[in-house]
Amino acid sequence: MNTKASATESVRHTLPLAPASAAGPRRLPLAEHSRPVDHQAKPINAVWELTLRCDLACRHCSSRAGRPRSDELTTAEALDVVRQMADVGVLEVTLIGGEAYLHEGWTDIVRAIREHGMECTMVTGGRGMDGERARAAKDAGLMSVSVSIDGIEATHDALRGLVGSHAAALHAMGNLAREGVQVSANTQIGRRNRRELEAVFDTIASAGAHSWQLQLTVAAGRVADDPMLLLEPYHLLEVMPSIARIKPRADAIDLRIWPGNNLGYYGPYESLLRGHLPLGRKGSCAAGRAILGIESSGAVKACPSLPSATYVGGNVRENGLRDIWERAPALRFTRDPRIGELWGYCRGCYYADDCLGGCSWTAHALLGRRGNNPFCHHRALDLLRRGTRERVVRIEAPLGEPFDHGRFEIVEEPWPDAELERARAVVAGAEQWLLERWESGSGNDGL
Repeated sequence: MNTKASATESVRHTLPLAPASAAGPRRLPLAEHSRPVDHQAKPINAVWELTLRCDLACRHCSSRAGRPRSDELTTAEALDVVRQMADVGVLEVTLIGGEAYLHEGWTDIVRAIREHGMECTMVTGGRGMDGERARAAKDAGLMSVSVSIDGIEATHDALRGLVGSHAAALHAMGNLAREGVQVSANTQIGRRNRRELEAVFDTIASAGAHSWQLQLTVAAGRVADDPMLLLEPYHLLEVMPSIARIKPRADAIDLRIWPGNNLGYYGPYESLLRGHLPLGRKGSCAAGRAILGIESSGAVKACPSLPSATYVGGNVRENGLRDIWERAPALRFTRDPRIGELWGYCRGCYYADDCLGGCSWTAHALLGRRGNNPFCHHRALDLLRRGTRERVVRIEAPLGEPFDHGRFEIVEEPWPDAELERARAVVAGAEQWLLERWESGSGNDGL
């Protein structure tokens, strides 16, 4: 029996189906006037989904990528968006998908971005980034490509839904590097791969990555279909120290670790992990203040990851990008006073004024609104001192649409005695990993 072929067939038959997306919202109202605070906000980085079409069907994909949207921008329309981005002050454009290279005009768009004086980067799963595409990327002026590596080979292939996808991602890094395109990596940290970060680091260091972005898997899109992909909030007690152990090794080879906006929050490793960033360990959600998201249909959001149903503020087919950026109510929420929207633990937190509930996407996708985020290292440590921890339990399933989410509730519970002792040892540095629930006899944690 061909074991590899059987594994491939098993994966193929269980790939999540990519939904056909309906046309996005139109004729959304804009405020009559922009305010001084709207003029002050500058979209330094625009993250642009060129197409929702994808050559993978990843189990942790928040956009449920696969099929293109029914109303995606043409290349001509996209080139006009490039002009508008330059006019509104964008400095860097990050192209995403789906897979950006599956848009028929992707190299024309890259070239136009560079001709308008903006930096251009890309995020990719890498399956189709062969030598020809890598050369085309270099010729068009693409500056750096971040390739997604989500665990050791078996874990990565399982999450990406395709045997061989890990090897393809590494081939993509090699193809790009040979053509002179800088390469980096990104990893979503979830339940399956949380103890594989050192192995991932070794892999991407060998591949010549200049940086590594780390972020938590969020309860959005396909993840909300399978909650066992998510960390529990208390898993941060082992995840954050594991990243901190890697940091000196990364520094030694000049590989920069970039913590994502939903990773960490005011625990003991913030200065180590974020000390090199412009704001250091301080700074709240930048959506709508320094970050701009554009969907392939021309819909505009304050951040590319935010749920479309709630956060689309307008469409470039109907209004100019500057008008949407400055006058769309859905893009203004981080420019207005926000302390009043905090609730739950975050409302009384010592760091509330600086953090403001952390990543808006993480909180809203999990709980249906911003302002309370259990995926916080400081919070997990504080609860541990009280002898309790938090779990998240899905109480409402998602609809199955791009950028959708279900709804979860937070359950605070006492630590089981055996697990509590180990958790304290992990925080003290005497142990690396928490006890699994099955190890302590308190249940099966689904691994």
